[in-house]
Amino acid sequence: MNPLDADGVAGDTAAAGRGIRVLIVDDHALVRSGIRGLLEAADLVVVGEASNGQEAVAAVRTLAPDVVLMDIRMPGMDGIEATGVIAAGPDAPRVLVLTTFDLDEYVYRALAAGASGFLLKDAPPERLVDAVRTVAAGEALLAPEVTRRLIERYLGAPPPDAHPPVDLTPREQEIWLCIARGRSNLEIGQELYLSEATVKAHVTRLLSKLGVRDRVQAVVAAYETGLVRPGA
Repeated sequence: MNPLDADGVAGDTAAAGRGIRVLIVDDHALVRSGIRGLLEAADLVVVGEASNGQEAVAAVRTLAPDVVLMDIRMPGMDGIEATGVIAAGPDAPRVLVLTTFDLDEYVYRALAAGASGFLLKDAPPERLVDAVRTVAAGEALLAPEVTRRLIERYLGAPPPDAHPPVDLTPREQEIWLCIARGRSNLEIGQELYLSEATVKAHVTRLLSKLGVRDRVQAVVAAYETGLVRPGA
């Protein structure tokens, strides 16, 4: 690997951890307070709090956070519905679903609504901080094998006329398939003999062409278009 590429990637990752603006959404004030203290101790910026989905949608419009930490079960508009509204908006922030429920159905519904990741509330504190930084950087939070299992269980087979976008280059098709198979940028580079920085550039263009925001949504799109089929 080109040392300059490696340094560039490392520099981007470090920079991504500074100045990240976070909105905390949970119907329990004590939970919100604990999360706020944890994030602020890690030099992340908490721009606000919300106790339900309606407040979260309004807060996103006025506070412009980079990441929304979203609970699922809340009175009124729940976290999944709020995620769908937020993800559909212009310049949408990343949504990280944070909940006590680890059922596949909740995870898949959250991802289908546009969430960029999923984390249980009993995860170690440092895992939450890392998760916020990971999602803010546009990376997938779920392990690839978990994402594939959820998609295969709930998405089903694509329609007969489904096909990948025709404007992708052969290299972009290769990289998309690698992403769908759970490869990291480093692993893709090793498999295709590319630097990690080059892979990162290809992934950025690929996500733009697919009209998706992150790798999790790219995996969903791979199944929806028939690039990868359940059970394959």
